[in-house]
Amino acid sequence: MNLSGVLFFPVTPFTLSGKLAEEVLAEHIGRGLDHGPGGVFAACGTGEFSSLSEAEHAAVVRVAVETAAGRAPVFAGAGGPLGAALAQAGAAREAGADGLLLMPPYLAKGTSDGFVAYVREIAAILPVIIYQRGSVVLTPEQVVELARVPGVVGLKDGLGDIDLIQRSMLAVRKEVGDGFTFFNGLPTAELTMGAYRGLGVELYSSAVFAFAPDIATAYLNGEHRLLTEFYEPLVRLRSKVPGYAVALVKAGVRLGGLDVGPVRPPLVDAAPEDVAELESLIKHGRSLIGTP
Repeated sequence: MNLSGVLFFPVTPFTLSGKLAEEVLAEHIGRGLDHGPGGVFAACGTGEFSSLSEAEHAAVVRVAVETAAGRAPVFAGAGGPLGAALAQAGAAREAGADGLLLMPPYLAKGTSDGFVAYVREIAAILPVIIYQRGSVVLTPEQVVELARVPGVVGLKDGLGDIDLIQRSMLAVRKEVGDGFTFFNGLPTAELTMGAYRGLGVELYSSAVFAFAPDIATAYLNGEHRLLTEFYEPLVRLRSKVPGYAVALVKAGVRLGGLDVGPVRPPLVDAAPEDVAELESLIKHGRSLIGTP
């Protein structure tokens, strides 16, 4: 799977009455595409995957594929119970998505063989990137086994265990080859990219790209003042409240003039004082890169 640069994880817009706002979603994705992301990951964590109905999930992926129109690969979130994951994968294939980001089956933790069987069924529908986080913590040997499953093309690391991911990479390179993709999937991944680049991992997901793609692109292109003056304060703000990794992103999109609505329970919207702090951070970040 040929992915490069910054990966864009759009939010999922809702109306005040709680319905999916498809036209707003198309505009949100279109704005991001203008900044050249390496891929669009729709209905994933930032897109409130766990709060979408099956029909909403299918609609989000369809809008993403139609809006991208070949300008970037589109991956759809899938996961949870096997039946739901298979339905999501089937809808994503029908919509024309390029692949899936496979979320953990959060409430069920079986054996390694059981997880491989779970992955194998879903990867038979569309190429799969496995999301390592939560209940999915893989040994290097398990990553090698999964990398050999037809259709499994990569691993998104949401743990941040540098020793583990290095050993997993070395094992896969030795046993499988160079065609398997690893990328940094930690929240606000820019803050940890120095460590991942030391391992040879250049690819990462960017929550900031969803609300300030100019800042995210400037960091990618070498504006490292942003690390201490924008990203570190942003991570401190994000860490104040559980779920702010999504709620602050949505607040940032609203600050950019696009009404993407509230987050859905169990998430809560960012407090007004935290949104004000986010606004100040965005203004300061843009002052560093010379954009209004």
